[in-house]
Amino acid sequence: MSNVGDLGRRVAERRAELGLTSETVATRAGMVPSYLESLEQSPSPQLSRSALWRLAAALETTVEVLSGGGVLAPPGRTTPSSRPALDPLDREGCEALVSPGGVGRVAFHEPRGPIAIPVNFRVLDGDVVFRTAPSAALLQSLDDGPISFEVDHIDEALCEGWSVLFSGQAHVISDPAERQVAMEAGVAPWAGGDRDVYVRIVPDDVTGRRIRRL
Repeated sequence: MSNVGDLGRRVAERRAELGLTSETVATRAGMVPSYLESLEQSPSPQLSRSALWRLAAALETTVEVLSGGGVLAPPGRTTPSSRPALDPLDREGCEALVSPGGVGRVAFHEPRGPIAIPVNFRVLDGDVVFRTAPSAALLQSLDDGPISFEVDHIDEALCEGWSVLFSGQAHVISDPAERQVAMEAGVAPWAGGDRDVYVRIVPDDVTGRRIRRL
């Protein structure tokens, strides 16, 4: 089940809670049973908005819950699982989770104290690479010692998630060959603007943990 996407897991979990078969839910939603089964196993299912509405109705829930909605509110507002399990992740497991890239938070010190900011990132040979602006306060802190980089994922519907923390030295990528590789990695900041400084974090320590329910 490790390659199953969040939507597929929510559908399967909700169907199990209701004690319904794939055939019953598919009939309710006006879908072919084999299509519903493939959706539950797919790492990235593609549904039209109308299909999502029909599926939510068939599962007696809402589109927001089924799709992991509530994006305008902080995560973690749902009731915790009554049987949670907190498992440590080894370095290999941590790297596997963050390897697709995405959004993480870089933590560093500046005159007002420690701060953390979100950045889009990619992973190159086990290192974290992101882009920032030339005047960013972060650049002034790179010579002050190690910094940290945190990535997490939360599944509101299932009350599950994971968190990975990188700690190590960071440097501005100035070598032309290294910079070219970083550029080809396709780091694209959502914030836009003039963010043509590439920073690489070389982790000395990688730790993580996963919350799941039994």
